[in-house]
Amino acid sequence: MALPPLASPGDVAAAGGSGTSQEIDLALRRASARVRKYTRQTITFVAGDTVELAGGERVLRLPQYPLVVDSGNPLTVVETADFGGIEWFALEGRDFSRLGNELTRGYPWQEPTRLMGWPWTRVRGLWAPKVRVTYSHGYTEVPEDIVDVVLDLAVMNLANPENLRSVSIDDYSRTYASETIGGARLTKSHKDDLRPYRRSAFSVVPS
Repeated sequence: MALPPLASPGDVAAAGGSGTSQEIDLALRRASARVRKYTRQTITFVAGDTVELAGGERVLRLPQYPLVVDSGNPLTVVETADFGGIEWFALEGRDFSRLGNELTRGYPWQEPTRLMGWPWTRVRGLWAPKVRVTYSHGYTEVPEDIVDVVLDLAVMNLANPENLRSVSIDDYSRTYASETIGGARLTKSHKDDLRPYRRSAFSVVPS
C-alpha cells in the first residue's frame, strides 16, 4: 500500500518551491520517503494494520505509534502456540495493560490459569512465543515539525532537480549545497527535529 506524502503541493508552493505538478509530486514523495526511513514510522494514519511479533517477554512493544484505540479502531491481540496452531485472544484489562505502545502481560493475583500465561505451564506473566496484533496507528494530521522537514527537503530537491554541483551562465554562477546533490538529504538539524518520532532499531524484534 502506497503511503501518502507528508505534506501537500500547496505547502510546497507556500514554502517557496516551484516546478511542474509532476516535479512537485516527485519531490514530496522523495522527501517523505527520507523522513519515514529515518524515523522507521509510517507517521500517517493506518487503520487495522496486522503485525506478527516475537513474544517471550513480559512487555510487548508495538512498532508503530501513536496507537489509536477507540470504538472504530479496536486493538486485537492473539497469542500463538509454537506448535499445533492453538491461538488465544488476550484482552486489555484482563490479560495485559497498555501504556503508549507497550503491552504488559499481567501477573495473576489468584491461582494461575490460562488467562495469565501460555500455556498453563509457562512462566507467569509472559507473552507467548508469537503474538499477532491488529491495531491502528499514526496521525490523522501530520505534526508541523515533520511537515517542516519534508518541505525543506522537497524545496531542496526542486532547487536542483538535475543534481548539479554548480552552474555557470555568462557572468552568473551558482554552487549548490552538498545536501541537494543526489537528492536532498536530512541534515543534523532535521534529524534533531525528527528524533522524538524515531523508533529505536532494537525496540521491536519481528518474528
